[in-house]
Amino acid sequence: MCSVFGIIGDYDEKRAFDALSAMRHRGPDFCGVVKEKNLFFAHQRLSILDISASSNQPFRYKDILVSFNGEIYNYKELKNQLNYEFKSDGDGEVIIASYLKWGVDFVKHLRGMFAIALMDGDTLYLFRDRLGKKPLFYYGDSRSFIFASELKGIVPFLKQTRLNYDALFSYLSFLAPTPPFTFFDGVKKVASSEYLIYKDGKAQLKRYFDPLDASPNIITNKDEALYLIEEKLKESIKLRLDAHTPMASLLSGGIDSATINFYAKQNSKNLQTYTLGYDGYSKYDERQNAKESAEFLGLQNKEVVIDKDRFLDASEAVIDGLDEPLNDPASVPLYLLFEQIKKDGFRVVLSGEGSDELFMGYRQYFEYLDIERLSNLKNKGWLKNYFRSNFSNKREWEWYKRIFENTTLFRTSGECFSDLQQNNLLKRNIKDNNSLKYLKPYIDRFANSTHTDKATWYSYIDLNLFQAEHFLAKLDRVSMAHSIESRTPFLDHELASLLFSIDPKLKYEDGVTKSLLKKIMKNRLNAKILKRKKKGFSNPYMEYLVDANKLQIIKEVNEKTGLFRDDELENYLASAKQGNFKQHIWGLYTLSVWMKKYLL
Repeated sequence: MCSVFGIIGDYDEKRAFDALSAMRHRGPDFCGVVKEKNLFFAHQRLSILDISASSNQPFRYKDILVSFNGEIYNYKELKNQLNYEFKSDGDGEVIIASYLKWGVDFVKHLRGMFAIALMDGDTLYLFRDRLGKKPLFYYGDSRSFIFASELKGIVPFLKQTRLNYDALFSYLSFLAPTPPFTFFDGVKKVASSEYLIYKDGKAQLKRYFDPLDASPNIITNKDEALYLIEEKLKESIKLRLDAHTPMASLLSGGIDSATINFYAKQNSKNLQTYTLGYDGYSKYDERQNAKESAEFLGLQNKEVVIDKDRFLDASEAVIDGLDEPLNDPASVPLYLLFEQIKKDGFRVVLSGEGSDELFMGYRQYFEYLDIERLSNLKNKGWLKNYFRSNFSNKREWEWYKRIFENTTLFRTSGECFSDLQQNNLLKRNIKDNNSLKYLKPYIDRFANSTHTDKATWYSYIDLNLFQAEHFLAKLDRVSMAHSIESRTPFLDHELASLLFSIDPKLKYEDGVTKSLLKKIMKNRLNAKILKRKKKGFSNPYMEYLVDANKLQIIKEVNEKTGLFRDDELENYLASAKQGNFKQHIWGLYTLSVWMKKYLL
């Protein structure tokens, strides 16, 4: 894992090196730079595969330069297809060799996670992997075009810091800014499955993959589906066990991490595992469940225990390291977990992101499917009028209002502030269904595809936003803050395409979350693991913030910005002590911390 960075056009050398060094945590092992007139092309390396100097970047072949962040898991297979004299044993050179053979379509042959900067003469290409595991940001003005793996590599070049309101509104709606927006006005991000072409001062974006390209209902037999899914999952996990440095794994009490570690053991990888715990908050604590899973699997598990002081001490560094607001309170304990993993000498960690989105793992998916059926009511006009005239701040009211107005019901599992809640909170008019503006590209693609099942839409939008821009953004920043590479076997694009090609009813017809995965693992994991309720990375963040009086910053920042209505803000802050609207309040907290640093 590494960081890519570059400038095309005029640049100040010292500022360029300062920006590059700000991302050193992503790649502390080697810094490579190509400096030419109107070109600064650089790379910070974290050595995982082929730790020798022969894999140092940027790679150069004639007029082609490559700076690459990520892992190409099928690089050995590709090498056998390419007529190229390789000088390294790693995966980076495969990108140049593949580009020479297939042109920009080379990216379609890669299986992995990546952010790739490829310069061919006077043309720059920026590629982000299919499911958004690696970040890629860019900014252009009249003098230069800049790209980087993190916003901190670009922000120093901004003439002034201005808030991007599209980033703000989409963040309030969906926990993270939706592509292409970032909180820094003028700075954009490449979306998953996109690549950017920059030439002659102009940038153009194109897509090279979409899970919706998989034809629906190719597989309708459950036994066939189970066999194919298991084979692809086993293959995905095996590919991600290849590393020349020590590897660990996260372990909760649930099925996802247990599945990964089960198949790792099948490949003779008895990984050290890690679990989070919280002193005094048993309802959030997964130590006992993880201990039972570790004993069943025969693993050595290490517990990392967090208390209020550790959480609060780390929260400032975490929020600062994220570069922009991200509404996920799990980022802090996860940061502390990776801190311990780094101390123990590990550089690669396996994690279970993506399983919920692909296997119908969220209970609310089933709730939404039930509500969708109400759209077939023949006499629903009076219900439409009723919900319009009887307002409520509760999300359930919003759900029913949408279904009776024939608008998009499901808008990601990460939906936080509804349009009505934003309108009540902000000192500006937020129109009803304003949030659909940020979903429109995905809604249009789904409408133009051959897929029609609502459950497929749930998976699709969650993979693109809830996962790629929220969970994976968190995982990337907090793991890379400690120079650790995170690998997510469930988020393999071939596995995703396979799951989009099966009859979606096979995922939910029995009303059981992760039904297919549980059937696959039925004779491999014990019933206790298979039946445990999902906890995820829930933690006592609101209790900590309230006890430490940290929420006061929200009011302080609002007094200076005037962004929110005072009375509505007070209502949210008052609800914190009762444990209501917790995610809303954390979102306002992290937003206020960011605004105080960059705007005030």
